[in-house]
Amino acid sequence: VYKWSFETKGEAEQLACSSTLKFSDDIIAVPKQVEFPTTLGTAFGYYYPPTNGKYECTTEDAPPLLVKAHGGPTSCTGTSFNAGIQFWTSRGFAVLDVDYGGSTGYGRDYRRRLRGSWGVVDVDDVCNGAKYLVEQGLADPKRLCIDGGSAGGFTTLGALAFRDTFTAGTSLYGIGDLCMLAGDTHKFESRYLDGLVGEYPKEEALYKERSPIESIETLSCPILLLQGVEDKVVPPNQAESMHQALLKKGIPTCIKLYEGEQHGFRKAENIEDALDSELAFYGKIYAINIPNAVDISIDNL
Repeated sequence: VYKWSFETKGEAEQLACSSTLKFSDDIIAVPKQVEFPTTLGTAFGYYYPPTNGKYECTTEDAPPLLVKAHGGPTSCTGTSFNAGIQFWTSRGFAVLDVDYGGSTGYGRDYRRRLRGSWGVVDVDDVCNGAKYLVEQGLADPKRLCIDGGSAGGFTTLGALAFRDTFTAGTSLYGIGDLCMLAGDTHKFESRYLDGLVGEYPKEEALYKERSPIESIETLSCPILLLQGVEDKVVPPNQAESMHQALLKKGIPTCIKLYEGEQHGFRKAENIEDALDSELAFYGKIYAINIPNAVDISIDNL
């Protein structure tokens, strides 16, 4: 809570704060909104540069980039303090948090871009956002990775299956099989996909066409799968079936199942392990030396 005088227009005075955490300014990445060209016009996102005042890179022209796809899918990202993003930027990664077509906050037409086009518009936008930053010299084209949870996990797997922009990715309780989701998800969202994809089972062929698990033959880059065992929204069989398909294809992959977790991780130790595991995963894939990295076993690597 801050007090600011409209009359004097001086600096704001902090009156109270709900957190005791304090960080040095030179370790906090400040987001910058970016607009980039995409299939349906312009898309939006927030770019976070790698930021850590204790270190300076002198051996690379551009950093690895982690593109983040928010859940929903009809929600949006934001710029409030996010320790999960600062985790990456303080460790040398640039981050692009994408508000792909269908996100709220940009008007009705933008929000409606996703109608019947989930798995197409969102995938185009995250890929085009990454390409834009490469063109700006802000990301290494050989180290473009993507992650997302729930609907963002679907976008992540779709980008890895149907495009060749990214070289690694992580799906957190994400969707690989739309047909399986239509039959298994909870009652509240049971007809949600009708507007995002099409009426099921009438348009089952379209569901299969958009499902990453139906396009394993086009997948070629390493994928990490993180999943809660008690998830009722996106059941564990989504991650497990995807993992088995990747194993058979010979693609480097790893799955971690978290006991006691549902849709979105709640326990501090699991949130920490998920972040550390993803960092260790990219460390192995991109040959980045990660100090004190957690032990992670990647099949087919």
